Amino acid sequence: MYFRRVFVVFFVFVIFYIVWSLNERMSEQTLDYFLSRNKIQKRDGADIRWSHAVNSRDSLTEALTGPTHMLEADVIIRGGDPRVPIMAHPPATDSDITLREWLETVKEHEKGIKLDFKSLDSVSPSLILLQEVLTELNRPVWINADILPGPGGKATPLDAQSFLSAVSTLPAHTVLSLGWTTGWTAGTENPGYSWDMVHAMEEICRTLKHPVTFPVRAALMAQSAPQLTWLLQQSDRYSLTVWTSLTDDFRVQDLLMYRKQFDVSRIYFDLSESERTQLSVTE
Repeated sequence: MYFRRVFVVFFVFVIFYIVWSLNERMSEQTLDYFLSRNKIQKRDGADIRWSHAVNSRDSLTEALTGPTHMLEADVIIRGGDPRVPIMAHPPATDSDITLREWLETVKEHEKGIKLDFKSLDSVSPSLILLQEVLTELNRPVWINADILPGPGGKATPLDAQSFLSAVSTLPAHTVLSLGWTTGWTAGTENPGYSWDMVHAMEEICRTLKHPVTFPVRAALMAQSAPQLTWLLQQSDRYSLTVWTSLTDDFRVQDLLMYRKQFDVSRIYFDLSESERTQLSVTE
């Protein structure tokens, strides 16, 4: 009886460790991809470089030949015929490159991708194309959408249940970038992410099989430290991706606090090159 109990305890421990290790590995798979190809030298989210709004043939060519690791682009359904997924950011309704053409070009290069969706109608047809064209299993693929209202947000978020239902069939290593609609106004006191906001997000994400990164606005992080700290502590599958708008004002010191508190593999910085450099120098 004693040995049976010992065996059961040991078995439970092994299962727990395997699950924990799998979650840990999943959360760092983006970094491992670039580390294994000598694109970065250490497992640090701040070392990942980003190309933004890669929504045209010219911008795609520039991004693919440049030093960035992750290509960020927007997907919508073309406003006219043929109504297929294209690369454009609203209010644009057309583009010189479709999602299929974009993916066919990207697959020849060692780049990760982040596809941003502003409407539900483009999600399902885009994910079908994604799984059809990009068959390399370990390439970093991030799928981004704002699914909850956030501080100062005026845009309508995508329906969380509908979006998560659409992405549920994606491979388990696909990163879901799930955020809040936000706003920021110069010269005023901008509220941060509230407890209600992070609790609602965690309730949605706790049962997901995918790694989840939460895109958080840099200018709102100083006033959100307890809330975002708590959110990251809820699962090893969670990470933060810090971003900013051109008109936002923030202090690098406010970001360093998070790097000191958590493993640097769990916080990405989707910032300009000068802001990333300042972050490293200040540290």
